[in-house]
Amino acid sequence: MRSICLTLPTNRPCAATIAAVGEEAWYAAEHFDNDVHLLVLDSCTPAVYAEHAEAVRLLPFSPRVTVHHLDEAQQRDFLKRVTERTTSAKPGLLLELLLPDGLSYGACTNRAFLIAAALGCASVHRRDSDSRYQTLDGRPVFPVQHELMSLGKRAADAAPGVDETALAADHMDRRVAMVGGSFIGELSVDIGEILATDPEVYHDIVSLWAPAHWSAERKRELVEESFRGAGTEPFTRDHSLLTLVDPMRVDMCNVSFHGVHERVPLPPARDTIGSDYFLFHLLHNAGLPGVVHNRHIVNYYTAERRTGSGFLAYQLRFAKFLLSMRYFHFVYDRMAEAGDSLLDGQGQPRASAVAAFARESTRLDWQENVERLDALDAAYRRLGGRYTACADQLAARRERLLDEARSDIEDFALLTEAWDELMAAARHTPLSPQPGQG
Repeated sequence: MRSICLTLPTNRPCAATIAAVGEEAWYAAEHFDNDVHLLVLDSCTPAVYAEHAEAVRLLPFSPRVTVHHLDEAQQRDFLKRVTERTTSAKPGLLLELLLPDGLSYGACTNRAFLIAAALGCASVHRRDSDSRYQTLDGRPVFPVQHELMSLGKRAADAAPGVDETALAADHMDRRVAMVGGSFIGELSVDIGEILATDPEVYHDIVSLWAPAHWSAERKRELVEESFRGAGTEPFTRDHSLLTLVDPMRVDMCNVSFHGVHERVPLPPARDTIGSDYFLFHLLHNAGLPGVVHNRHIVNYYTAERRTGSGFLAYQLRFAKFLLSMRYFHFVYDRMAEAGDSLLDGQGQPRASAVAAFARESTRLDWQENVERLDALDAAYRRLGGRYTACADQLAARRERLLDEARSDIEDFALLTEAWDELMAAARHTPLSPQPGQG
């Protein structure tokens, strides 16, 4: 019997989301032949952690669901024991990349990947704290239904269980490495106020995440498609497609992985949105099958990121995302050129190839990012008001931001090079210390 890991990383109050994800864990255990490890990675204050612990206590019981609610101290203890099992000369640096002092969307999911390995889970299913499930006839529609129908199967074996297949014959022997859906509701990046205030400025800002050499038409198409997910149309009936999944059609609040997450980690960049989307591009470029479904999750925003220091912090994360694309577009292009050669003899991505492309990207010059910062500064100042403070913040941190964009990709290369050994160590490391251990 297989085990799966349904994970919810959080750094904000989300007792209602814990309850909802707990229901999904119960559903997965009752409707499929697997055990479920529900993993809540909690980076909240002690008071909020206590609220979450109470939400966990109230979850519906199933003998096939085990709940792990870990604060950062517990996570650090596990990761320290994992990193010390490796041959790395700098286990402390690996620990810092896995649990940095600061927000990292990639790092929190990497922790889930390693803990899932320690728990013996075949797959990882990720949800977000600022989202909720759609309903049909008063019942939630859980993405895990589609995930467990296909994930890890040969594409040829998964095909009878989906509504549509758009996959070349030479890919049908490969295993389904990802099943995911998107979201409805608010934009995935909290810049809707900019769109409402000045659509032209919105276009200028969003187009900055495209490669600089793209034509104006391609940038316009990207802007129209970006961050909108599946729009606003609510769920009415199921539809699933077996294909090479377009990275724009899935979201990290609604995704599951098999195999690939054990070979290549997510970029651990701090204070950078979008740093957890890398595997979408890797799977697409390597030709690994996936299923995209329409059990989209509802996205919403907490008030904190729209006021005061939260607003400035979020805009900084967005700016760092734009700067990161200087390097990621290069890596994506290299992966697209590599195609099938990205895979090893077992049909899994080669971490060494990904790390090499990341290291190669660090030799790019900064000029394109200098121009991005100039354009973003001008756009924020055109908006005026509190966006002027964003421009001032970026100007004050200009050199640091340029340097961090490059060092973040260096960190990703380093972690990718160590990932196989970290995974192997995690599989032999108990989640909690054994008697007699520190």
